[in-house]
Amino acid sequence: MATPHVLALPFPAQGHVIPLMQLSHRLVENGIEVTFVNTELNHALVLDAMPADGSGRSLDGIHLVAVPDGLAEGDDRKDLGKLVDGMSRHMPGYLEELVGRTEASGGTKISWLVADEAMGWAFEVAKKLGIRAAAFWPGSAAFLDITLRIPQMIQVTASSTRKETSQFAPGMPPLHTSKLPWNHAGAPEGQPAIFQLVTQNNEAKDLAEVILCNSFRDAEPGAFKLYPGILPIGPLFADHQLQKPVGQFLPEDTGVRGIRQFHRVQPAAVRGACAGAGARWPALPVGGAARLRHWPEQSVARRVQGPCRRQGHDRELVPPAAGTYVPRHTCSVVRTAYRHRAVLPSIGQVLAHRAVACFVSHCGWNSTLEGVRNAVPFLCWPYFTDQFQNESYICNVWRTGLAVAPGPDGVVTKEQLSGKVERVLGDDGIRERVIALKDAACRSIAEGGSSHDNFKKFVELVKLKE
Repeated sequence: MATPHVLALPFPAQGHVIPLMQLSHRLVENGIEVTFVNTELNHALVLDAMPADGSGRSLDGIHLVAVPDGLAEGDDRKDLGKLVDGMSRHMPGYLEELVGRTEASGGTKISWLVADEAMGWAFEVAKKLGIRAAAFWPGSAAFLDITLRIPQMIQVTASSTRKETSQFAPGMPPLHTSKLPWNHAGAPEGQPAIFQLVTQNNEAKDLAEVILCNSFRDAEPGAFKLYPGILPIGPLFADHQLQKPVGQFLPEDTGVRGIRQFHRVQPAAVRGACAGAGARWPALPVGGAARLRHWPEQSVARRVQGPCRRQGHDRELVPPAAGTYVPRHTCSVVRTAYRHRAVLPSIGQVLAHRAVACFVSHCGWNSTLEGVRNAVPFLCWPYFTDQFQNESYICNVWRTGLAVAPGPDGVVTKEQLSGKVERVLGDDGIRERVIALKDAACRSIAEGGSSHDNFKKFVELVKLKE
């Protein structure tokens, strides 16, 4: 019997590439061949970030390939509206050509497509080519729930004369109508295209045989009860040692070099800050890095994407492409853009270190799961799409952290940051709940756990001959 061959297609963003690459490693471990499809730009970044060990375009059975994204060379790919429009119109043809080239070259016939749910057009390509398909959702089940309930949400917001908070089911994170994800997805002029893409994806997902989700049942019982067809298989990670490449767009130190400076720090002495891949801090004013440097505790700044620059108005600062870890009673945001290619430890390595006591996070789902998996309490600082809902999970449902609150001028002060960190660290209840949530996550992926069993079912489905 031929080895099953899966085509993995993420949405072209760092937070989507990493979890699908983690899933791809797991599939390879179970005897499944994987071809991982990035856009040409992201493909180049991934190859450039990989260790120069001669491994070429293959990572232990994962073959890296690229297709164009449909945009011109000078187009702004951070404009989500323009990006999703270009992909939807051009990438279906490119993907179909890729499948044809792969099979014409004598390679193993592609039997399955595992595509990001945000790439709904890909399921139509799979149906056309007779390829079985699974949708992969890299975020929370609650966020998927809210996208599937767009008609209801439109009714709620249209019928309400005031801003209000909605909660779909017990155990789900309450969300204010002003924080709906499509209201925080980039420039206003691009949001109609994004909204249209979401609604199209909701229809196309029905072409997939299964929806896999990078979450676990005990973290979101209410969401999984609403949609029992969504299979949680997380928290995903490539390997316990955090050594396998997972599609990072920037080089990472997978050894001890980048993390060694923590070894001299007392346990729980470092307050960790992470703005995430491609993130910006809208509440951080120009010059805000200087304010952060006055934190009275040892701190750590996580690298982010894009050079330091003003965005839109005077109160927005885009952090640099790479940060640096400074265990010296300071928090630095250091100007090291892509051209500098700084090598840093992964956020997983940082959060796993005994020196880290608190995680100042943008609340991206990948970072949230890393914090959960390492039992680190949160100080939440969201700004984009699902991050507000993840913040609500952390603060209102799991109660494993607190959130910053900008003042009337939109600035989060150093006094508030410092005070909130101390409140988080001084709360024994938060510490107990953080440990309990980590234990639940570990049980889910252990032998007999719900995520473990769901993943096994999917592997069996992929290996099943039609």
